[in-house]
Amino acid sequence: MTRRYFGTDGIRGVANQLLTADLALAAGRAAVAALNQKQPRILIGRDTRISGPMLEAALVAGICSAGGQAVLAEVIPTPAVASLVVSESLDAGVVISASHNPYRDNGVKFFGPSGFKLTDAQETEMESFLSRAGSFTPAPEPGPVRRIAGPGERYVDNVLSHFDIDLSGLKLILDCAHGATWETAPMALRRLGAEVTVVCARPDGFNINEGCGSTNIHTLQEKVRNDGFDAGFAFDGDGDRVIAVDSRGEVVDGDFIMAICAKHLKQKGKLKKDTVVTTVMTNLGFHLAMKELGIRLLTTAVGDRYVLEEMLAGGYNLGGEQSGHIIYLKTGTTGDGLATALLLLEVMTDSGQPLDELARIMTRFPQKLVNVQVENMEELRHAREIWDQVDEETARLGNEGRVLVRASGTEPVVRVMVEAETAGICDDVSSRIVAVVEKTLGTV
Repeated sequence: MTRRYFGTDGIRGVANQLLTADLALAAGRAAVAALNQKQPRILIGRDTRISGPMLEAALVAGICSAGGQAVLAEVIPTPAVASLVVSESLDAGVVISASHNPYRDNGVKFFGPSGFKLTDAQETEMESFLSRAGSFTPAPEPGPVRRIAGPGERYVDNVLSHFDIDLSGLKLILDCAHGATWETAPMALRRLGAEVTVVCARPDGFNINEGCGSTNIHTLQEKVRNDGFDAGFAFDGDGDRVIAVDSRGEVVDGDFIMAICAKHLKQKGKLKKDTVVTTVMTNLGFHLAMKELGIRLLTTAVGDRYVLEEMLAGGYNLGGEQSGHIIYLKTGTTGDGLATALLLLEVMTDSGQPLDELARIMTRFPQKLVNVQVENMEELRHAREIWDQVDEETARLGNEGRVLVRASGTEPVVRVMVEAETAGICDDVSSRIVAVVEKTLGTV
């Protein structure tokens, strides 16, 4: 059986264990082979993990040994790679990052010449080359290596070209997760006139996402609340997502950000087809808010690639996830934490409203998610007892809640998610469904 390397977001695993230098070398060669052109120019960017330079060197060796040209941007956010591939007319881009994961993990994900992540078909083609890595024949001559000048500044220029806002008078704090945004995000907001304080911007190779960033925002909440900031923004390790904090220290997650921005864009006539694309995990409060605003909502499976596929297929320009991975196709081809923060700040400056007032656009329903480890997950689809229970609970909740049961795409668990008016109702409903799942599919 052929090994599958690509997951939902490129190749990812523990560095030097699953994701080895040998695998990165083979991936670089596979990228050149898949492009099928003379000396393709491939941009390489990375975040701040200790394993980044090792994997970068291996990718360079793979690309150049196959006759490609490696273009180095070094430490730079994921959306910067996508942006620079387009603006510099390169043939592909590679990002070395594991996003919000701990420093031990790392990943390799690819972008095509249009700045979009590779499609499933393109990844399958690369898989075929990876499976034949042992039969590689070097190019007659190795390709060159060059460094792109000022990649961070070029990226910031590209992002700022989409915004005409003055942030003078705003006091902002940024949590850069000791990751790839540690220079570019402060640079951009200061150029627009904001008073910017930066925390978690001293990467040492080991501290990326450690107690900070978009998945650990408690410290940022305290600083915003206690030190009089107008807003705070927490990025993840590679800068493709952001979570905001209002002046009261309350979290403004991806659902709230999308709701605020969708309303703003619709009022400006810039929300294509008055539609937003989200995943099935989006809070019920978002659904209700969009319905009240007359904005159509389309939902996809979990994962930004599925959101983007739906956006491109339907001609929509705004979509994203609760995690803060927001895609606005006017400003870029992938999730971009900096561009999302700027769009939210544009709404604040245009409306004259602080973030806490804008966030009243929706009410977050209590949500409970239970991961059930089961023996026979493959039987879930045909487990009548489970789906009968789901239908019964859904009918009981009516318009005041919802139930989602799905198999995980990354681990052997069934995810049971319940939203309702109160946390108590969530607990009751989820416990009943979990009991049926465990009885029907068995527990590990």
